[in-house]
Amino acid sequence: MGDVVVVGSRASALAKTQAREWLEQVRPMLPGVVFKRRLLTEGGDRDRVTSTLAEVARTTGGSAFSSDQEAALLAGEVDVIVHSLKDLPTTVADGTVLLRSPGPREDVRDVLCGASLATLPRGAIVGTGAPRRMAQLRHLRPDVTVVPIRGNVPTRLRRAGRSGMHAVVLAAAGLNRLGLMPPAGEREVLNPATFLPSPGQGALGIQVRIGSRAAELLAGTGDVGVDAAARAERSLLAELHGGCSVPVGAWARVEADGLLHLSAAVTSVDGADQVTAAGQGPVDAPEKLGAHLAGELVARGAVRILERFRAS
Repeated sequence: MGDVVVVGSRASALAKTQAREWLEQVRPMLPGVVFKRRLLTEGGDRDRVTSTLAEVARTTGGSAFSSDQEAALLAGEVDVIVHSLKDLPTTVADGTVLLRSPGPREDVRDVLCGASLATLPRGAIVGTGAPRRMAQLRHLRPDVTVVPIRGNVPTRLRRAGRSGMHAVVLAAAGLNRLGLMPPAGEREVLNPATFLPSPGQGALGIQVRIGSRAAELLAGTGDVGVDAAARAERSLLAELHGGCSVPVGAWARVEADGLLHLSAAVTSVDGADQVTAAGQGPVDAPEKLGAHLAGELVARGAVRILERFRAS
């Protein structure tokens, strides 16, 4: 009998789509391997009442969207976890490792659904559960009222234009993967140069046990450019001692000059204070680029912004 690899993911429609997307890539590469699926539930899935994911993480004692899956991986209940990389802490569980991120990367941008920045009326109410999105939206439109919302992508999308809420902010990657991108006249895809995405947004994280048969089989998979971009963004976040619930944006990409370019921003949640940095470096040294840019952000006042955020 050939190798059997059990692939775990969360049970949301988006998580299942992401796992299917990855399996469509790797199955042809490993025709002798049988892949089986297992759905897992996280603290952020069970608790739909708590208003922010940061609070859920504090209540559960781990990450809102990865801790239970990592426990299943370490227990041998699954052999691979397919994550949305932006939801995964920068430090993974001991005994596990992230493989090279697969490509192509989905759209990294955020989408204002229900309106554009220009058509939002003064004092408009906009829903989003991410402190980074709250901060950057207030930085661009200080007059808007931002309210926290939670739920899966379809649930949050349905809030746009209802119950007094003028718009919601969602990731283009999730909307594209689920076929839910609103028509052009009912949304604005936000420029990542001014509305920087979450580190890892649009990319998948493939986590395995170190030394496992699955790690051996999958060692040659993934995309060098996508992986370098993801590693640069996550390195910057790690240097700032941040997680998936802090107001840090980062966008890395390989440009025509063959170099890895990284842009980053740290924004106060009220939008009043923002520091930015940008740089480039070789594709084979993404962590060095991320650490360097984090140092520039610190020199420009990022620590003060993040300390105020954590204190609040």
